[in-house]
Amino acid sequence: MQRVCENDILQSILSKGDIVVETNGRVALVTGAASGIGRDAALRLERDGFTVVGIDVDEAGLKATAAVAARMTWQECDVTSATSVQSAVARVLTDHGRLDSVLNSAGITGPTVPTWDLREEDWARVVAVNLTGTYNVVKAALGPMREAGYGRIVNMASIAGKEGNPNLMAYSATKAGVIGLTKSVAKEVATEGVLANSVAPAVVRTPINEGVDPETQAYMVAKIPMGRLGEVEEVSELISYLASERCSFSTGACFDLSGGRATY
Repeated sequence: MQRVCENDILQSILSKGDIVVETNGRVALVTGAASGIGRDAALRLERDGFTVVGIDVDEAGLKATAAVAARMTWQECDVTSATSVQSAVARVLTDHGRLDSVLNSAGITGPTVPTWDLREEDWARVVAVNLTGTYNVVKAALGPMREAGYGRIVNMASIAGKEGNPNLMAYSATKAGVIGLTKSVAKEVATEGVLANSVAPAVVRTPINEGVDPETQAYMVAKIPMGRLGEVEEVSELISYLASERCSFSTGACFDLSGGRATY
């Protein structure tokens, strides 16, 4: 009863504007919640009425995110470890009894170097975080979602996964993999109430891009017809829709958020 009353109060607050957000007590798990898109999306989903659990390897960043959130809880979790991810999902189910939405936002760019200078260990690390990490979370979430007959999976891809950015081969390859992974999973569960979509932004103003050299950043911005970086709030707006019940007939899609850069 207490949870229902708290939700009623929250819905009353959210209903004061023109848009009424209905979440029906939904619970969302957000990876990479310590910074960047994951952080902003976690806060946005909470404002939309979700109960949000943020996970990341950056404990200090998670605490900083939670400090400005109203109710968000967090767990330190390494998405490259299937065991760590399974434990995190199990705890969400223990604490909240459900898992309705997942945002896979944990990711790294890796070094900005030509392919012939890319070290095997750097390749392996980018694959482990960006692609295997997404796989680990999706696989762990599908069980409770399929059992409940409802779920929303949002995977962060990139325009680099469609076009390939020079000197970012590992990053581009893994983001292409995320798009393919999402399309495959979406077809498998399309009749089970579980929808899976990916988002492919062009370069966005986030900490992940601070390690990209200025020349490569300039190259990426120059390819955007709008002539500017994207902002995390713009990405979170789209994530908010895809993670919610408002998204009901889109699955297996890759949504571009590129300032006009995307050509297909």
